Amino acid sequence: MASVELRQLRYFVAVAEELSFGRAAKRLLIAGPSLSQQIKALERDLGVRLFDRDRRSVALAPAGAALLPYAQDLLERADDLRGRAARIAGSEIVRLGYVNWLPPDLTARTSAVARVHVDTWVAPSHAQAARVADGSLDLAVCWVRRQDLAGHGLEARLLGADRLYAVATRLADQEVRARDVVVLLDSDVTTWSSWNAYAEELTRATGARAAHITDGGLTGPAFYEHVRRSRRPVLNSPKTQTAPLPPDLVARPVTDPKIYWTWSLVWRREETREAVLRTVDALTEHVDGPGALGLDAPDAWLPEDDPHARRGPGSGSGSGSGSGSG
Repeated sequence: MASVELRQLRYFVAVAEELSFGRAAKRLLIAGPSLSQQIKALERDLGVRLFDRDRRSVALAPAGAALLPYAQDLLERADDLRGRAARIAGSEIVRLGYVNWLPPDLTARTSAVARVHVDTWVAPSHAQAARVADGSLDLAVCWVRRQDLAGHGLEARLLGADRLYAVATRLADQEVRARDVVVLLDSDVTTWSSWNAYAEELTRATGARAAHITDGGLTGPAFYEHVRRSRRPVLNSPKTQTAPLPPDLVARPVTDPKIYWTWSLVWRREETREAVLRTVDALTEHVDGPGALGLDAPDAWLPEDDPHARRGPGSGSGSGSGSGSG
């Protein structure tokens, strides 16, 4: 009995209920010869004949008829065990941190596997990654580089991506080339460490102009004042603008190359909790991947260390010249 598998019992019950190996094989979505071999193996392990069969018919042998209700009961108990395990997993709390973006259907994706508690402390990407590493969070949605993952002992999967745009006066052309934009870098490195690292690589790779600011004007009304004072379009950061776009300014797409920012779901490499790992799967299983998000396009740009960037010869595009991450 030690070698009897639930899979074999399911095969036995299917044949017993169909009284046909052909119909049972179709129901189980397996090949007929494989089903026959598994039934023979089960009979050998149990030491009894389960079916009387010839070329025209299949009938339960006396031992098979006697054992059928017990096999059905075992399968029902196994299904109940799986259901109870899923409910237990779904009752566990998984702590999730983020920067400013989450999937809009987060609850729908995760409700069956865990109770996801979204942490109210909205912190920068580098801070959220560090909190996952030290156990303060189980998961975080943030921007990371391969060096961050290696240094913190984290894993990452792609969850989303933003194509960044420029904000300009209405005199600007419809499209803006990357080398013609201004990229703001903030002196507050505690808050803007990840963005500054991304922006510095972007300016080196594309020829965009860096502008150092000290007023926190990467978002909000202060950002729009920087746009008005600039003779060039200013790149918008992925942090959501809380103030509406003023009527004297316009948003313009950036080309040559198109500039992307990725959002990763990160967790500890040594994580073993089923609720956490199932939440990772639930959140990422319907993400179509870099290609569907435009990241694999020849005119797309990511920093070189981005975990979701193409690697090797030919990666990167245009004046961006390389793939990578921010």
